[in-house]
Amino acid sequence: MLVKTFGSAVFGVEAITITVEVNWMATGKDYSLVGLADNAVKESWQRVESTIKTNGYQMPRTRVVVNLAPADIKKSGTAFDLPIAIGILAASEQMKNWEAIEKYLIMGELSLDGIIRPIKGALPIAIQARKEGFKGLIVPQANSREAGMVNNIAVYGVNHIKEVIQFFNNGEEGLQPIKIDTREEFFNAQYDFEHDFTDVKGQENIKRALEIAAAGGHNAILIGPPGAGKTMLAKRLPTILPPLSLHEALETTKIHSVAGKLPEGSTLVSRRPFRSPHHTISDAGLIGGGGIPQPGEISLAHNGVLFLDELPEFKRTVLEVMRQPMEERRVTISRARIAVDFPASFMLIASMNPCPCGFYNHPERECTCPPGAVQKYLNKISGPLLDRIDLHVEVTPVAFSELSALRKSEPSSVIRERVLAAREKQAERYKDTPGIYANAQMTSKQLKEICVINQAGQNLLKAAMEKLNLSARAYDRILKVSRTVADLAGSDDIKIEHLAEAIQYRSLDRQGWAG
Repeated sequence: MLVKTFGSAVFGVEAITITVEVNWMATGKDYSLVGLADNAVKESWQRVESTIKTNGYQMPRTRVVVNLAPADIKKSGTAFDLPIAIGILAASEQMKNWEAIEKYLIMGELSLDGIIRPIKGALPIAIQARKEGFKGLIVPQANSREAGMVNNIAVYGVNHIKEVIQFFNNGEEGLQPIKIDTREEFFNAQYDFEHDFTDVKGQENIKRALEIAAAGGHNAILIGPPGAGKTMLAKRLPTILPPLSLHEALETTKIHSVAGKLPEGSTLVSRRPFRSPHHTISDAGLIGGGGIPQPGEISLAHNGVLFLDELPEFKRTVLEVMRQPMEERRVTISRARIAVDFPASFMLIASMNPCPCGFYNHPERECTCPPGAVQKYLNKISGPLLDRIDLHVEVTPVAFSELSALRKSEPSSVIRERVLAAREKQAERYKDTPGIYANAQMTSKQLKEICVINQAGQNLLKAAMEKLNLSARAYDRILKVSRTVADLAGSDDIKIEHLAEAIQYRSLDRQGWAG
């Protein structure tokens, strides 16, 4: 008897429906699994057989052929265990109402006793199931809230294979579809932050620089001695960024779902991601990779912040692979059989010591590095990468008087209101340009049209380029940052004071900065 069940395979952040064809034959003795399955899928025979026998059913003793169609697409992972097991039970006539099985998409990994374990990619699977008109989706209980965010399709969470068997044997009764108020849960969790800028003593100039970075979507690098607060400040950046829209949250959640990074029982990612990989990370770990391509850290930071602490300690090859994704805001991973696109629109925030000992330009401690060591340390970061970082911010140690002061600092909520006001001006400015929503993403043509400065501003910028020995690449960055400073001030025009503030954030472009 031939029975079809349906599962799904995830490629990139999208899912493809897979037909699981199970044919029980009267002759023959072996089991066959075909359809370009990897080892994890092929090993399902042992899990499926143990589950069927443990729960009082019979594994067919004659030939069983399972085909995963379309057969030219690579299938990976353990999530096909459940549709294969249900297909075998239906094909061997051990289940009633087997015709209803084809109305549902079924996914789940089986343990040997029939308990159903979580899977990856439940959200894109649910979206594809709704798109193809399935009546319902059966997934592990741990993934039910994630999949339940998709409306107009019944999502059933199950803990054991017996629940699935009884559901079909009882005429599709016994299980209750999960109901989630996605919008309420999403909006209630948007401002639930662990950190806040009110905890930061002093460092007002650094807070101002991060406010500018958040308002314009600019990349930034913090340079300062150990213990000055670089990491602490960077961790608080997400608290002043604009909240995720529902579309951004869905896109971000799909990436984390595919990577298996969503906590059990979670729904939408409600806050902007903050990813901080260790400096020993590989190229594939950062941009993504693998035989079946998986998202890397830059994609997991999509719509959020990628924080690279101790930037010069990262391997140079790892840093260089970021250059193209930073410009295109997506990364393409190509393999022999498949090419997968992952979104990668993130803010890069980096931190570094100014030299190997960490105390170059320190107001109180003397640098012990030999001559040329500072420049050699800085040279670990290539010019093209620095070219993509808009703000270079020097972080100085906090004085005891500021640390011990009882006065509370400005909270993140107040700073965020100013950032939101600036972002609203930019949203109106770029409403007719798809894919551009912040000043940092301006094209060269837009730069000439939007960042117009008067003669006094031209003179100041010319003097800065000459007297401070700024590099030519600093020109566009200064104009973009000055446009953001003007937006924060509520000004339609870029004034001379806005330019002056933007110029001071190009420390590493100054010739002779490193001695």
